Amino acid sequence: MSFETFLDQYAPSTGPLRLGQWECTDADRPATRLGPQARTYKATLAVGDRISTSSAKACGPVAALTEMLYARGIAVEMTAFHQLPAGENTATFICGSDGGHSEWAMGLADDPTQSALRAVIACANRLLAA
Repeated sequence: MSFETFLDQYAPSTGPLRLGQWECTDADRPATRLGPQARTYKATLAVGDRISTSSAKACGPVAALTEMLYARGIAVEMTAFHQLPAGENTATFICGSDGGHSEWAMGLADDPTQSALRAVIACANRLLAA
C-alpha cells in the first residue's frame, strides 16, 4: 500500500464530520491546585451541511473532543492511542469504538494536539462509514 493510499484510508480528510477552529478558552488560567485540572475547549464542528460551535470542559483536548462528538450523537471511545514523531510532524494512531465495532485511524500534523484531534475525527468518520 502506498503512503497516499494509506492516508486516504486511515486519515481521510473528507467525510461527514469535519473539525474547524479549535481552542482552549482558559489556557492562561493560573493553576490553583495540584493535579489535572479541567479546561474549557471550544470547537467549530461540521456534521454534513450543519456547522455549529461546541464547547466542553475536560482534562485534555481529546477528552473534550470526544465529549463534543458524543453530545452530537457520535460515539467514539478510544481503545488504543499511540503518538510518535514523524519527521517534522507528529503521527497519532488511535483505535476507536462506537460500541458496535472498532476502527483504526491516523492523524498527522506539526502540532501533537492537532495530530491527536485529526486522528479522532478520522476515526469518527471511519466509524460512521462502516
